[in-house]
Amino acid sequence: MSALKKTVLTVAAAALIPVLTAAPALAGPAVDKEDKQPQPPAAMSTVGGVKLGRPGTQVNLAPGVPVLPKEVTGRSWIVADAESGSVLASHNAHWRLPPASTLKMLFADTVLPKLPRDRSHVVTPQDLARVGEGSSLVGVKEKQAYTVHDLWLGVFLRSGNDAVHVLSSMNGGVGKTVKEMNDRADELQALDTHVVSPDGYDAEGQVSSAYDLTLIARSGMQNKDFREYCSTPRAKFPGEVKPGNKKRSTFEIQNTNRLLTGDYGIPAYQGIAGVKNGSTTHAGATFTGVAERNGKVLLVTVMNPSAKESHAVYKEAARLLDWGFSAAGKVKPVGELVPPKSARTGTGTGESGGNGQTGSGGGDQAAGDSGGRATVAAAGGSGGAGTALAVTGGVLVLLAGGVFLVNRRWPLPELVRRRRQQPPS
Repeated sequence: MSALKKTVLTVAAAALIPVLTAAPALAGPAVDKEDKQPQPPAAMSTVGGVKLGRPGTQVNLAPGVPVLPKEVTGRSWIVADAESGSVLASHNAHWRLPPASTLKMLFADTVLPKLPRDRSHVVTPQDLARVGEGSSLVGVKEKQAYTVHDLWLGVFLRSGNDAVHVLSSMNGGVGKTVKEMNDRADELQALDTHVVSPDGYDAEGQVSSAYDLTLIARSGMQNKDFREYCSTPRAKFPGEVKPGNKKRSTFEIQNTNRLLTGDYGIPAYQGIAGVKNGSTTHAGATFTGVAERNGKVLLVTVMNPSAKESHAVYKEAARLLDWGFSAAGKVKPVGELVPPKSARTGTGTGESGGNGQTGSGGGDQAAGDSGGRATVAAAGGSGGAGTALAVTGGVLVLLAGGVFLVNRRWPLPELVRRRRQQPPS
């Protein structure tokens, strides 16, 4: 081989080396993208138990305990007994993530007891000035009058940020409401939660966790009005008052909780009784639900599933509920839902409404009392069985008559608990 040919081949080989060494990088973005998926902190809050502060799935599997469903991709999730507060299983329970509209549960737990449901308000431009662009809306209009009852239906059924901002205005403004929500989260020991916007709209620094959302839902369910609104599948909402018309028109709104109403490809879940769903760009899909089956009441929260299947957050919540009902009484808990600070320090009575205020505007009342506004039935099916949730006299019958005793006694004082455990004389 001539010296000239050797020189040409050497130069060509040298030119190819950068191309060949770059080839793996050109084929690597998918792997790199997977590696760059957000990971939970190595150590998180231990409120409720040490295991709940560990990353990954926490469950005490033992003989007779069913295995967890494989098709659950949520970044964070939890399954808990609503009555005892026992956490049956969890996955990154204290990972602080954007909550989306599930944060409206804290808004309701904070504000609902303060505003009488028959109070009326004429909406001003200022009331709606801070509603975020692209927000979910129920259709509140300026210069139109709405009752507090109307607005709460808009919050729970349509996740209406417009209704949230009007109620916040009635509560003294967004700033005051945000402060009260943060104070309420602290009282509940929902210490992963930081509120920036009362409606859950994406905002820098606004976070919660599957543990906190479950804790908040359990608190909200102490309140009969909260139970009514979160379990209502559909309702009539006031339209605009047209000039010359004596009667105001209405339009139907349907709950966006697909485990309550069902949808294409997903049946309503047997025994479902709320609570709240959400979805934003940064949060992904989030959901907290409560369901009853065979006398057992469970709470489940799923945050930001990665699965591409339709209605993934609901299907994963349903799988976890199914597991929870089959595992209840067999699996050793990995933690607990803690009581509010006031209950832990002995300043609570254990017989208050959802906000620790006995007899407040939305507080709990004895089952069967009067003053309710609606009678609603929702049929749900898991395997075609279905269930009926009747809201009569303002009380969710399914949860108020002894099945969901936590509504009347949670958190139960130690003395009363010991007495109930004693055999009858």
